[in-house]
Amino acid sequence: MIFVVSLISTIFILIILILMLEYRSRSRRALARRMRYYASGMDNPQDKPKESKTLSERLRGLLRSGGQLLSNIRHARGLDLKMQQAGIPLLGAEFMILLVFSAVLVTVIVAVVSKKLHIGIMAAILTVAVEYIYVLLRIDRRSASFTNQLGDCLMMIANALRAGFSFLQAVELISKEMEPPISDEFKHVVRDIGLGNTVERALNDMDRRVGSSDFSLVVTAVLIQQQVGGDLARILDTISETIQDRIRMRREVKTLTSQGRMSGWILVLLPIGIGLFLTSMDPNYLDPLFKEPIGQMILAGVIVMEIIGAIVINRIVDIDV
Repeated sequence: MIFVVSLISTIFILIILILMLEYRSRSRRALARRMRYYASGMDNPQDKPKESKTLSERLRGLLRSGGQLLSNIRHARGLDLKMQQAGIPLLGAEFMILLVFSAVLVTVIVAVVSKKLHIGIMAAILTVAVEYIYVLLRIDRRSASFTNQLGDCLMMIANALRAGFSFLQAVELISKEMEPPISDEFKHVVRDIGLGNTVERALNDMDRRVGSSDFSLVVTAVLIQQQVGGDLARILDTISETIQDRIRMRREVKTLTSQGRMSGWILVLLPIGIGLFLTSMDPNYLDPLFKEPIGQMILAGVIVMEIIGAIVINRIVDIDV
């Protein structure tokens, strides 16, 4: 009975939340239509044909409306930077709403299917963890792509400076000619400067978003050159060669440590594979590990040692270059 009441209450709260977000989204759309009416000089705001919105656009509108409610939360503001670093077009508050909504939805579905509330809660925690890990993986992948493009980017800026371009013109050239993610970041810099920010602040903001030690060196060199003068093209050529050497060294280290990383994966996956194989051969073979107190203690010790071994191997093969 308690489970049924909690399930109905959860669904009721979700419905109220969706209705509130939809109401706020409609108000924002009405305001946008009025602004377009006065900006375009139409005879009647109703004369403009209604735009058909896809499901994804409606969901994004709901996320925006909900994000306004959580925009002042400190953790939401901290997630804004991670969203920018991952290249995800969401605010931190919108991502928090997405996490909460997916957690509640998974909890309800799994709890209804399994008829056990604690299993639904565990599935929701796993879902939130997977989504957050996905964001971290996107940040790592985007940062690696940015670093790999940085050497060519600096060479292009140096050549543009030698051809008579100013630094801002060279930055705008990069934003148009190169591929993402580095072009997206320099577009952000051009937009910030166009809105009135100084070059120093725009570059520092980009450095904070990117989080690359190589680009920090570039920002420092550019800012010092603007204060004391000098041949910026030659400085960028030297930094570009240094970055290319570091990228080459990272690849060599990654190749040399591939055996250790493979050993770590085998260490983690081999016991799981053996357990699945034994269970497929005899479903009752591993019952003592899960049902007997001694077996549960052994299983907990094995999991702890697996985690410790994976961490130690990761520390050994993770060489900072």
